[in-house]
Amino acid sequence: MFDHMGFITADAARALTFYEAVLPPLGLRILQRHPDGAFIVAGEGHHFLYIGPEAPDFWRAGHGPARSPIHLCLAAPSAAAVDAFHAAALTAGGTDNGSPGERDPGYYAAYVLDPDGNNIEAAHRSE
Repeated sequence: MFDHMGFITADAARALTFYEAVLPPLGLRILQRHPDGAFIVAGEGHHFLYIGPEAPDFWRAGHGPARSPIHLCLAAPSAAAVDAFHAAALTAGGTDNGSPGERDPGYYAAYVLDPDGNNIEAAHRSE
């Protein structure tokens, strides 16, 4: 449904360190870094997530700084990748917000809060 999204971070360097650690288990990588500290994440050759101190005007949903944390779910290729994401997130300074496990039949997920308090989920659907 969505082509891309972006969200604002209070500390782009801290966010970059966190996401560099948690994205590889999901097959994702930092594609581009900008001079202001912002970065773009890519999966399978497509840009899909912008994280930076300010959202570009054409991606901004409203005016001014972010007012509340977001929930973002990233697709994982396997349950083992969900486990690795969760472990990497905790090591990189994230906070557990739901240990890895089956939530519904065929839906395996884990939740962490990133350094800005965003609820980041990794999920694998086996069905």
